Amino acid sequence: MIGNSNCSYRLIRIETLNLPELEVYKLRNEVQLLRINEPDPGIFICESAKVLRRALDAGYEPISILTSLDNPDEEIRRIYEVCANVPIYYGDDQVLRELSGYALTGGLFAAMKRRKMSSVEEMVADKNVIAVLENVQNPTNIGAIFRSAAAMGVEAVILTSDCSDPLYRRSERVSMGTVFQIPWTKIDKKCDYISILADKGFATVAMALSDNSVSIRDDKIKEEKRLAIILGNEGYGLSEETIKRSNYVAKIPMNPVVDSLNVGAASAVMFWEISRDRL
Repeated sequence: MIGNSNCSYRLIRIETLNLPELEVYKLRNEVQLLRINEPDPGIFICESAKVLRRALDAGYEPISILTSLDNPDEEIRRIYEVCANVPIYYGDDQVLRELSGYALTGGLFAAMKRRKMSSVEEMVADKNVIAVLENVQNPTNIGAIFRSAAAMGVEAVILTSDCSDPLYRRSERVSMGTVFQIPWTKIDKKCDYISILADKGFATVAMALSDNSVSIRDDKIKEEKRLAIILGNEGYGLSEETIKRSNYVAKIPMNPVVDSLNVGAASAVMFWEISRDRL
């Protein structure tokens, strides 16, 4: 054990990662962690102090911490104090190199418990501006969308079941932990979210490269009291059914030498446009 009488936490010194309680850190397949406790919620890994702090602030429950820092700075000491009742394992860099494929950003990992997800109805009950992601598969794009959403006042995110998971490490890291600050839920393939949102008073805006579209600057869109912005897959965008059923189809005006933006960049532009009169 490493510690002193002036702190409430203790670091458990390890010489190897070949301990049953550390097995979750060696699972590089994040789908395995997601499903590890099925049918109950699974586990995810937090990386870096900033991301972990935001997860803790959002009420996620830590299982353990793995660190290479025996002389932490003030921010990490505060995290250790909050997590004093869970095991905090310390190994030097040589030991942690066994985590092939993992760069220990900031010298800190934490295994966390997932939570049961809310229904769409629960998620949007008191929201006015939300985003819906259809089959957005790149974790980097998921993280970028969440970060832009947090910056521009988007209040919740709905993801279809074929989207990458916001709690994958890369999504968390790219989002700078904002995946823990914005309420989100994933929906079953059979969930007719457009009908649910319509019943809740939301106007839907499909972001699509369509000739039958309006500019994102359109006043009618901005006048809607409740708005759901729908963003699609990196390659083929939104399904034709989603486009057909949405109240608006919107397109970002841009230089004609380029026909589209990456979905992460497009989300930032659209969220900013919508937020200008709301923030």
